[in-house]
Amino acid sequence: MKATIYDVAKEAGVSIATVSNAINGKGKISKKRREEIFKIMERLQYQPSVIASALTGKKTFTLGLLIPDISNPFFAEIARAIEDEAHQSGYSVIICSTDNKDERVERYIALLESKSVDGIIIGTGIDNMDILSQLQSRSVPLAMIAREASSLAVDTVVADDFVGGVLAAEHLVSLGHKRLAVLSENLKVSSSRERIRGFRQGLADVGVSFDDNSIVICEYKVEEGKRGALELLQRGGERPTAIFCCNDLLAIGAIQAAKEAGVRVPEDLSIVGFDDTILATVTDPPLTTVAQPMEHMGKLVFKLILGHLQNKDSIRQRIVLRPELTIRQSTSHVAGEA
Repeated sequence: MKATIYDVAKEAGVSIATVSNAINGKGKISKKRREEIFKIMERLQYQPSVIASALTGKKTFTLGLLIPDISNPFFAEIARAIEDEAHQSGYSVIICSTDNKDERVERYIALLESKSVDGIIIGTGIDNMDILSQLQSRSVPLAMIAREASSLAVDTVVADDFVGGVLAAEHLVSLGHKRLAVLSENLKVSSSRERIRGFRQGLADVGVSFDDNSIVICEYKVEEGKRGALELLQRGGERPTAIFCCNDLLAIGAIQAAKEAGVRVPEDLSIVGFDDTILATVTDPPLTTVAQPMEHMGKLVFKLILGHLQNKDSIRQRIVLRPELTIRQSTSHVAGEA
């Protein structure tokens, strides 16, 4: 038999009104007590009627999360952190993979609105910002993670991509590298632009020149990183001694390309990634990478959108977290300069 709100109240030893308040975020209920009620709801498999709540203008306790690709380990770890935090507050998360395509973004937003989600977290690239402006005009609470929307007043959580680029440049220069290249995803993505800008600045600070022709644009996939790295390694003239990759997936592809080309990593070619996903520790060799605090970012963005749901007049915040360089075995001194 399907559990009812009466069963939850009886099991928790509280009134039906208290359970209702816990579900709707009302009343003076402690966080600990609310979590106890949610755990009982989960154990009894009790689910409030989302449709009924939506029709009466109440919260549905669901959020939408738009990311480029759930199979990407960076966004998978972000999504898991958001989901875990949401679960603790009684929310469910609908995850949508967009492939950074506006038509898919629009389709998913229409779907999420039809389900009366309480808010939407944006972690995907969007070319047409009017899509988000229209959402705001319909009073849909928004928050951004790992993406910027400078034209909109929305809660945002990002790592300092510029600083991350500087850290990568400083590390490679300290190892004696001067022939450098970059693998990046589409430069329409703000994070990639900032990482390259920081990388350029880090090189300029020590007088190392950098040529735009040394940037290869790739899709956000391992096989694209392999393609881009092979292009660099097979070019005429002196090949690069180091490649900065704007994410770990491209860096893994670059390691594969080096092996295929008979180029040793790190003896002949140093490779730096960006993100520090779980994959960075299992590559051969383990990947030197700029680490983003993914779990912390996920938790923060949920707390920001939750704060907006509880108080529509709350001040919008832009939180920038500092990345850290994690040195492993994919980088070393230039041959002959150790």
